[in-house]
Amino acid sequence: MRYRVLGRTGIRVSPYALGAMMFGALGNPDHDDCVRIVHRALDAGINLIDTSDVYGHGESEEIVGRALKGRRDDVVLATKARRPMSDEPNHQGASRRWLVRALEDSLRRLDTDHVDIYQIHRPDPDTDIEETLGALTDLQRAGKIRTFGTSCMPASDLVRAHWVAERRGLARPRTEQPVYSILDRGIEREVLPVAREFGMGTLVWSPLGGGLLTGRYRKGRQAATHRTSTYDFAHLKDERRLDAVEQLIPLAEEAGLPLTHLALGFVLAHPGVTSALLGPRSMAQLDDLLAGAEVTLPDDVLDRIDAIVPPGTDTGTLDVAHQPPAVLQRELRRRPPLERAAA
Repeated sequence: MRYRVLGRTGIRVSPYALGAMMFGALGNPDHDDCVRIVHRALDAGINLIDTSDVYGHGESEEIVGRALKGRRDDVVLATKARRPMSDEPNHQGASRRWLVRALEDSLRRLDTDHVDIYQIHRPDPDTDIEETLGALTDLQRAGKIRTFGTSCMPASDLVRAHWVAERRGLARPRTEQPVYSILDRGIEREVLPVAREFGMGTLVWSPLGGGLLTGRYRKGRQAATHRTSTYDFAHLKDERRLDAVEQLIPLAEEAGLPLTHLALGFVLAHPGVTSALLGPRSMAQLDDLLAGAEVTLPDDVLDRIDAIVPPGTDTGTLDVAHQPPAVLQRELRRRPPLERAAA
C-alpha cells in the first residue's frame, strides 16, 4: 500500500479502507469469519477501518472491537453516529445530548478509549451546526476522538460548517464520506473541490456502484446474490445504470481488468479522493478486491469512462444514497394550493 495523507490531518491512511457494514446480521453473521476478514485486510496493509453504531445496531462495532485486540494502535479507526438507534426519539441526531451518549456506547462496543475519526453519518437539519461542532470540539479536547468529519454532506453545508467553526473558535470537520463511483459522479461538481479547498480527506463509499460494478447484474439477468435476496434495491434494475454497465464490461475486458478493479482504479484516480471503502461480506470478495491494489488506469481508459458516464453526473439513483429533505418532502417543493392560486 502507498499510504496517503488524510486531508491536512497528518494521518496517513491506505488507499483501500475496510468498511464494516457487512459484518453481522446485515451481511455476514459469522463473527469469527468477520474477524478473519479484518485480520486479512490488516495483513495486506489496510490501516483504516470504518464502521458505524447503526450497522447491526452495534453488532459491527463489537466485531471490529474484538478483531482489533492487540492491534488497535496500528489502526486508524473510524465510526459514525446520527442514525436512529432505537424508537426513543432522542436516540438519534447530531445534538450534543445524543453525540456524547452515542460515542460512549461506541467506545464500549469497540473496546477502546478513543476513535480516530468520528463522523456525523448524515446531515441533521433539526440541529444547529454550531451545536454539533461544539459537542465534537469538546469530545476532541477530551481525547475521546482524534478528529471528526461528515458523511453525505452537501457542498454548501460543508462551507457553512467551516464558516461557523472559524467564527466560533471551534474545531473544523476534517473528513467527508460521500458516495462515489463510475455511476455516481455528482460529487465531482462541488463536494470534492470544496473538500480539497478546506483540506478535508475524503473516504468514498460504494465505489462498486451499489454492487452493479461487480458485473453480476446484467440487462435481462439478475444474479441471485445477498443483495437481491435480502433487499429490493431499485438501482440493480435501473435501465440507465445497467446500460452503462453493459458498456463498461467490454472496456474492462479490453483493458485486461476485472470490472471491480476498473471501478476501484477509477475512484482512486481522482486527486480529491483519499481512500475507497471496500465492503466485503466474505474473504473471497476481499481477496478479489485486494488483487487490484496496484491497478492504475491510463488516460485513454479514463477518457472512455468519461464518454460513458460524463464527469459530474449521476446515472440514475443509488438506493442508499442520501437525499435531502428538500427533495424527499413534497411540502418543501410545492407551495400550498391556496398560495399557488393567489399567485
